[in-house]
Amino acid sequence: MIIHIVMWTLKDFAEGKDKSENIHIMKEKLESLIDHVDVIRKLEVGLNFNARAAAYDIVLYSEFDSKEDLNAYQIHPEHRKVSEFIGKIDDKRAVVDYEK
Repeated sequence: MIIHIVMWTLKDFAEGKDKSENIHIMKEKLESLIDHVDVIRKLEVGLNFNARAAAYDIVLYSEFDSKEDLNAYQIHPEHRKVSEFIGKIDDKRAVVDYEK
């Protein structure tokens, strides 16, 4: 099993909306991927409540059966649409992929 974790810090204002609005839009878009990308085995999106400077705003946790499935997810057209939106609103990103 492959675990894919991504954390983002968002811009204070982007695409005509403030950070809070964009976080909720992003959460909905990410969660919708499970309905469109069949290689996703599990997907969770968490919104941060920690006020520390080192904290990120939002996190994606997802599971895949194989590295090939993770690769298929990353090039899937629905994932690319969501990634394009996130690229316009994110400020910083961290990613970890590991095998379990």
